[in-house]
Amino acid sequence: MPFSFTPDQKQSAFWLGLGVAFVLLLYALGPVLTPFIAAAILAYALNGGVDYLDARRVGRWPLPRALAVVVVMLLFLSAVTALVLIVIPVLQVEIPLLMAQIPAFLVRIDAVLAPRLHEMGIKFRLDGSGIRAILSQQFESGGDEIWTTVLSSARIGGTRVLGWLVTLVLIPVALFYLLLDWHKILGRISGAVPRRWVVQTVGMAHEVNVLLAQYLRGQLLVMLVLAAYYSMALTIAGFEVALPVGILTGLLVFIPYLGFGLGLILAFIAAVLQFADWSGVIAVAIIYGAGQVVEGFFLTPRLVGERIGLNPLAVIFALLAFGQLFGFVGVLLALPASAVLMVAFRHLRHHYLRSSFYNA
Repeated sequence: MPFSFTPDQKQSAFWLGLGVAFVLLLYALGPVLTPFIAAAILAYALNGGVDYLDARRVGRWPLPRALAVVVVMLLFLSAVTALVLIVIPVLQVEIPLLMAQIPAFLVRIDAVLAPRLHEMGIKFRLDGSGIRAILSQQFESGGDEIWTTVLSSARIGGTRVLGWLVTLVLIPVALFYLLLDWHKILGRISGAVPRRWVVQTVGMAHEVNVLLAQYLRGQLLVMLVLAAYYSMALTIAGFEVALPVGILTGLLVFIPYLGFGLGLILAFIAAVLQFADWSGVIAVAIIYGAGQVVEGFFLTPRLVGERIGLNPLAVIFALLAFGQLFGFVGVLLALPASAVLMVAFRHLRHHYLRSSFYNA
């Protein structure tokens, strides 16, 4: 007797295939979706403020949601602009000072490396004249190839800059409309879920929402506290780039360990370039060691909470894995996707422990 599908099985197969095709289409359109995904993440983070203002009243009249969206977006853009205005002027002053100290830094490195290189039969000086000689030789031997590479890189870079500009323009536009229709969009997504799965889906979505909200609020507080700590500690230690390095370190803590490591490298570079002795390096070691202890044993357990269950190693893996699979869009989706997978894993584990396969 030939096997035949029932009408329900045919419908399930059709919608499953359509869903797979939709996911593949989203994967193919990954670069195009970048501004919209970034806007969706920002809308998720800012919607609470919009809902709060939307519930207020001005006299007898309720505050229009469009006006609430504009107010929240202006506050957010003001905060970002203030951060940029704090960091950029300091960098404009400090970077030339650091660049002026690079020759002295090269001389110190050369004094350590040159004798050892000479013992190995390598004649090379790591100073300004030596680097200029190497560059001159490269330009003389392959000048045409170098210029061809530079021009092609400039063309690629110009295209990327144009793409980033378009993305920066699209993000606030998409953010405005997403915040304006946020609850309608969620209602349409909920309405598209099959009725037999709607209760479980809404329950899982609520768990993901609670998980992400707790994690993001706690992590934001950790970032602000650490940015203030590193900025003040580096200022007291006499670092000329204390403010930008401290703020960047605090903000990069959002990426566990990787952000701390990058901030530590920036501080070490500043210490080597600014201080003639080891005092700067020792100060960086003490400041960042104390900061890591405070973050790991006090700030993260108290403000983020171990109950959330987002293990730092899992976050690092999610960032690398989603970035490898989907590029920059994957980095944007790594945190919400890992939260969804974690909730799904909890439910799967619960069903596994109750199954006959486990209990037999």
